[in-house]
Amino acid sequence: MKLPIPVPANTVARNALVTLAVVAVGAALYWLRDILTPLAMAIFLMIMIDGVKRFIEDRTSLPDQWAGTAALLVVVLGFSLSIAFIVNGAAGFFTDMSGVSSGIGPRIDAIIVDGARVFGITTAPTAHELIASIDLRGYLIGLAGQAQGVASGSFFVLVYLGFLLASQAGFRRKIVAMFPEREQRNEALEVFQRVRGGVEGYLWVQTVTGAIICAAAWILMRLVGLEHAEFWTFVIFVVGFIPVLGGAVAGLAPPLFALVQFPTYWPALILLVGLQIILFVVGNLIQPRMQGENQNIDPVAVLLALALWGKMWGVVGMFLSTPLAVMAMAILAEFKGSRWIAVLLSGDGKPYAAEDEHRTPQASTKRSVRVKPPRPGTGQA
Repeated sequence: MKLPIPVPANTVARNALVTLAVVAVGAALYWLRDILTPLAMAIFLMIMIDGVKRFIEDRTSLPDQWAGTAALLVVVLGFSLSIAFIVNGAAGFFTDMSGVSSGIGPRIDAIIVDGARVFGITTAPTAHELIASIDLRGYLIGLAGQAQGVASGSFFVLVYLGFLLASQAGFRRKIVAMFPEREQRNEALEVFQRVRGGVEGYLWVQTVTGAIICAAAWILMRLVGLEHAEFWTFVIFVVGFIPVLGGAVAGLAPPLFALVQFPTYWPALILLVGLQIILFVVGNLIQPRMQGENQNIDPVAVLLALALWGKMWGVVGMFLSTPLAVMAMAILAEFKGSRWIAVLLSGDGKPYAAEDEHRTPQASTKRSVRVKPPRPGTGQA
């Protein structure tokens, strides 16, 4: 019989310590989720502000300070309008649906009878028998209340964002204090830029492709005559940032509501086929061309990140799962002991960008990377 491979005692102790540390960090993230989720969203918005600011600087002649102010107004205004739409639009949508809930039962009964005929079933159960214990009106009103509860959480997000923006002024001094040597400081700034670039690239791709999907979906829903087409367009755009589940919700939710709204099946079928075609074309032809090296993550890692962060932080965790995976891969790739994890997370086994494939964690500490210093008053690294 083949003997087991001997493992040094120090390796076993180190692996056990790392496992305990991971478990402890996960427990702390779950326990402090009410505090950390608005902070994570604020960091997310701050990265967006930084990206919009550099976009404005590259394409306009605005001074640095005015470009930063414009980027701040654009992101904060967009975030506030999104929250207002959720509070008012979603609440009104669910209220309207609760008001017509009395007509949903007969329509579902007709759908069940038609489906039973297809399979040769003569006696089909009614909707009341299937969902007798479900209070549809109360459930929809409860969803409206949850939508309104988003407003309170957004307040804390904006508070965190204000303090984060105020602390940017001292970011450069903190970097110098933590890394007195120039080579180490340049290496830390390079890691930061790599993380920032990966997250900004993901946001850019998802925003542009989401806008394309929403424009085509809105036209299709208006042509079919689906009620609350603007609400569904907003939902499709938001869930587009949630991997796996976002496509399922965008492609199935409007057709399901079309089944209830229309007396025939054709509008729902048109919506189902049309939305699937839109999602397929954008997801398989447009999005891969735009992604490039910005989202070099294994699909299994994306799915696991979605499940993990969704379990710990709910919907906010699902929304941030892919950016957090991008950040984790970029940071883990910088250290010799953890680079194997970054390799597993990457899509092609190369966590670095194409131009840096020759670079290794061992060699990176020996090479001085010249990083463009921030402009006065921006607080950028």
